[in-house]
Amino acid sequence: QLQLMESGGGSVQAGGSLRLSCTAFGGFTYNIYAMGWFRQAPGKEREGVATIDNYGNFRVANSVKGRFTISLDNAKNTLYLQMNSLKPEDTAMYYCAKDYGRGTSLLSDEYKHWGQGTQVTVSS
Repeated sequence: QLQLMESGGGSVQAGGSLRLSCTAFGGFTYNIYAMGWFRQAPGKEREGVATIDNYGNFRVANSVKGRFTISLDNAKNTLYLQMNSLKPEDTAMYYCAKDYGRGTSLLSDEYKHWGQGTQVTVSS
């Protein structure tokens, strides 16, 4: 079974940077797949942050556009999220997700496989 493992979360002051990583284990090769980052703050719904497929297509939420960059290293089965100029509103549990047979989407319901999350806390 596919397993996704996130890392790189932590606590940082506003304006700082973090890089999240998500490594996939035990998956299978498919002609097209999408991976993405989603976040959920306490009491709020999960929202899409940034997603990318293996053809290089990507989507970034307006709330993080210009600050976050998503990338995929297919050879290492690893997804990255470079987060710069972090704001307190970015504080959330960040989840890595993956799905097969579709292109990138920011809709969490379209992803079947999820990691356990990594906490990002941004203080003012």
